[in-house]
Amino acid sequence: MTHTRLLLIGTLATLLAAGPAVARADDGPSVPPGTEASASAPVELDPNDPDLKLPDGATLAEPKVLDIKSVVEDQSGDERREDTNTNVTFALQAEVLFGKDSARISGQARARISVIANEIKTQNASRIRVFGFTDNLGSSAHGDVLSRKRANAVHGILEQELSDANITYEVRGYGEDYPIADNSTEEGRKKNRRVEISFPRGEN
Repeated sequence: MTHTRLLLIGTLATLLAAGPAVARADDGPSVPPGTEASASAPVELDPNDPDLKLPDGATLAEPKVLDIKSVVEDQSGDERREDTNTNVTFALQAEVLFGKDSARISGQARARISVIANEIKTQNASRIRVFGFTDNLGSSAHGDVLSRKRANAVHGILEQELSDANITYEVRGYGEDYPIADNSTEEGRKKNRRVEISFPRGEN
């Protein structure tokens, strides 16, 4: 995507006239604390510019930049990749990585984590977040512990694959917090049982 197109998208986002708020559905995953986008508006706008052609009595809303988000999920739903302007996030379902109620990584899972490690190298990332999540079955305390153990296990494989002392990791277990699907169905719970690996996009 060209710089001009990105600039145009950012500029259009600033042209929203202030008025009653409109509710919009967001089917993207919830974002754990500390991973929010931090882009800033690329251009200054003159609110008195006649070319803006605002309706009578309307004023410009505060300028903001909306992240461009690309989400790719494999057909089985086992793996999901999300790219924004600033970050790359991989989400692997727990069933792909672990046995039931286990934090022991399977051999097949190691191969998937190795592919993600190669992407981290490609992006020259030096800060990596590894977050574990569960569904809402069982006690919340058990989910917190299990999700942390699973995040630790994935972190351990990444450390082996990357073998780089300059990389820093943030490893957390969020348990049943931040679901990305409806916990009232098994299909939704399966999506919520996951480990997410995220890191900043490179400029290459």
